[in-house]
Amino acid sequence: MLEEPPLNFDYQSTTPCLDEVQEAMAPYWAEHWGNSSSRHSLDGLNASAAVSVARDRLASFLGATPERLIFTSGATEANNLALLGHARASAMRRGGPGHLITLATEHRAVLDPLRRLQREGFTLTELLPGADGLLDMNQLIEAIQKDTILVSIMAGNNEIGVIQPLSEIGSICKANNITFHSDAAQSFGHIPLFPDSCGIKLLSLSAHKLYGPKGIGALLFCPDVAIEPIAWGGSQERSLRPGTVPVPLVVGFSKAAEFAFAEIIARGKKLKFLRNQLWDLLRVNVPNLMLNGSLEDRLPHNLNITIPGINGRKLLREIRPLISCSSGSACSMGEPSHVLQALGRTKEEARSSLRLSLGRDTTLDDVHKVVKVLVNSIEKLQKIDG
Repeated sequence: MLEEPPLNFDYQSTTPCLDEVQEAMAPYWAEHWGNSSSRHSLDGLNASAAVSVARDRLASFLGATPERLIFTSGATEANNLALLGHARASAMRRGGPGHLITLATEHRAVLDPLRRLQREGFTLTELLPGADGLLDMNQLIEAIQKDTILVSIMAGNNEIGVIQPLSEIGSICKANNITFHSDAAQSFGHIPLFPDSCGIKLLSLSAHKLYGPKGIGALLFCPDVAIEPIAWGGSQERSLRPGTVPVPLVVGFSKAAEFAFAEIIARGKKLKFLRNQLWDLLRVNVPNLMLNGSLEDRLPHNLNITIPGINGRKLLREIRPLISCSSGSACSMGEPSHVLQALGRTKEEARSSLRLSLGRDTTLDDVHKVVKVLVNSIEKLQKIDG
C-alpha cells in the first residue's frame, strides 16, 4: 500500500506546473520548434508570434505596454539585471557610483547584487523594518542622500509575506528623482499589481511561483530608466538579455499568468480565509506562539510563526513525513533566517520558526490536518526535551 504524500504547505518555495500550462507548452518543444529570432523561416515566424502574444498578455496584466517586458531565466536574473544594470548605467552617466537603499529583509537575489555594487564603490543603506515587517516611511526619507539613485523594496516578502506600502514608497522616490525597483516574484499573480500607479520603474517577475514552469521570469522596465546589460552575445530582448528565447517556457509563463489573474480575487479571498483559520487554530493550541510580520498587510497564502522553546531542526524532522513546509527561504541553505532576525527574533527563535504557505488546491480539511500534526509534534518534542 502506497503511503500518502505529505501535505504541501510550501507553495512559496515553488508550485506545480498546471496541466493546462503543460499542454500550452507541449507543441513548442518539438512540433513548433523554431527560433523566435529566425524570422526568415515559417517555424521562426510561428515561434516569434507565440512570444509576441505571450509578451502582450503578460504586460497587459501589469497595465504596461509589451515592449517594456524583457524575458529572463527567472526573478533572480531579473533582479540582477535591474540592480546591476541600472546602477552601472547611472554611474556611467553621473561619472561615478551613487547611493542605494534597500530593506534588510530582502531576498538574497536583491541583497547580494547590491552588496556586489558596494564593492564597486556604491554606498548601501539596509534599513530595518518595524516588528511587523513594514518599512517606516520616515526612516526611508531620512535615509535618502543627495546621490541616492535607487531604492529596492520587495512587493511581498518571500518568508513573512508582508506587503509593503508600494504607492507611498513610489511617491517618495518620484519626489526625489530616485528609481524604484521591486521584486514581485512572490506577488505577481497573487495580488493585483500596477507598477506605474505605484511609481515602480523596475519590476522583477517569476513564473514558477504561480503554477508556471521553472527557468523563466521577466523584468518590466520604464523607457526612461537606463540599463546596462550584464551579459553580452546577442541582440535578443532589446539587446538587454542575449541568448535564444525559450519559447515553450515563455508560452507557459503567459498561460500560468492567465489562470492566476482569472481567479486572483476569488483565490485570494479563499486562501486568506484558510490562512486565518490556520493561524487561529494554531494559536489556540500552541501556547506562546508568535506571528512573524503583519497579519493585515500580508500575502493571502502566507503564515510565518515562531514556536518558542522548540528545537526547529527536530521539529522539521518530526513533521517531514507528513507536512512539506520550510523554516525560511528555499535559498537560505539552512541558515537561520536573516528576515526573522531583522524583525528582532534571535537566532534560536529564527530556527524555531516555520513558513506555512498555502496553494490553490489547499482545503479546510488540509488546514485541520496540518494543525493536528503540528500540535502533536510540538507536544511530543516538549515532553522529550522537558
